[in-house]
Amino acid sequence: MLSPKNLQYPELDATDLEILKVLSTQGRISNAELASKVGIAQSTCLARVRNLVEGKVISGFSADIDPAALGLELQALISVTLRAGARANLSDFMTQIRSHPQVIQIFFLGGTEDFIVHVAVKNSDEVREFVLAELSNNPAVANTRTNLVFDHFHKGPIA
Repeated sequence: MLSPKNLQYPELDATDLEILKVLSTQGRISNAELASKVGIAQSTCLARVRNLVEGKVISGFSADIDPAALGLELQALISVTLRAGARANLSDFMTQIRSHPQVIQIFFLGGTEDFIVHVAVKNSDEVREFVLAELSNNPAVANTRTNLVFDHFHKGPIA
């Protein structure tokens, strides 16, 4: 599903930004410890975090798992360009592709390609199979370009 362009986020003050900074590096921190680090009452902290979640500033809490630990030793970035007539159904394409367990992320782009699909798989045979079965055979797809990921840098927290 593509994000609505008219989504209104709540205004963030210095305390909200500090909460986000702490949560982005310590997602499992208790409310009591978060409140202490930020310097506010626990009840205030809990209410602010709830407001950040309800306001879609925080979209979720999750563990950052290394795919290699699950036997998924190879990652690839696959650029996808849709056929001109299929561009009206961008949301359908994204929903369909993200249902596959190999897909880690999907980026909807403005530019030459329409999407970059980030996959994690066991080996190059699985990349090839994914591209052939799920993308090349898809009537909406005009072409693909696959890049293997040798290593990557993830900046981590954005706050």
